[in-house]
Amino acid sequence: MSEVYDQLNELIPEFNEIQDEQLREKTIAAWVDGLQRGGWTPQQLTKFPFSLLIEGLEISFLEHIRATAKMSASIHDTLKEHYGDKLSLNRDYLIAGALLADVGKLMEYQPDDVKGARKAEHGNYLRHPFSSVGLGWVQGLPDEVLHIAAVHSKEGKEFRRSPEAIIFHHADFVDFQIFGGGY
Repeated sequence: MSEVYDQLNELIPEFNEIQDEQLREKTIAAWVDGLQRGGWTPQQLTKFPFSLLIEGLEISFLEHIRATAKMSASIHDTLKEHYGDKLSLNRDYLIAGALLADVGKLMEYQPDDVKGARKAEHGNYLRHPFSSVGLGWVQGLPDEVLHIAAVHSKEGKEFRRSPEAIIFHHADFVDFQIFGGGY
């Protein structure tokens, strides 16, 4: 494995929650690709605020990624504990989708020494859900995982979401709105 791969695995240990090894490898590969395309180093991710839409936010992109993946896993586990086989959910797809959904921000934004990140030229044309799907598609991630990334934000509000996408959408917005984000 590459040094960047190892650094990502250390920064985002939730990758290891994905039990399917191929799915885990493809999800991490999408991150490696996003870092390269966006001009980021793994270390710069610690200074990247998770949203530039919330003034004075001191929560990092990595904290947001990790928190929403953990919330998604916890919601899955609680639902399965209470409803068992009455509810069909794929935990690996959910966690991979949670980890993929915002990777496109590595192309929507670029590193900034003062603020941690600023909008990149790419971000003037495509928001991160689209870029996240593109990065995942290049790696051969399943449509069920790409769907979670595609519909997690406002772009997916008119599209029917899978149960896994519903879980992640709400986990993501809890984390966004609790710190003052809108929509």
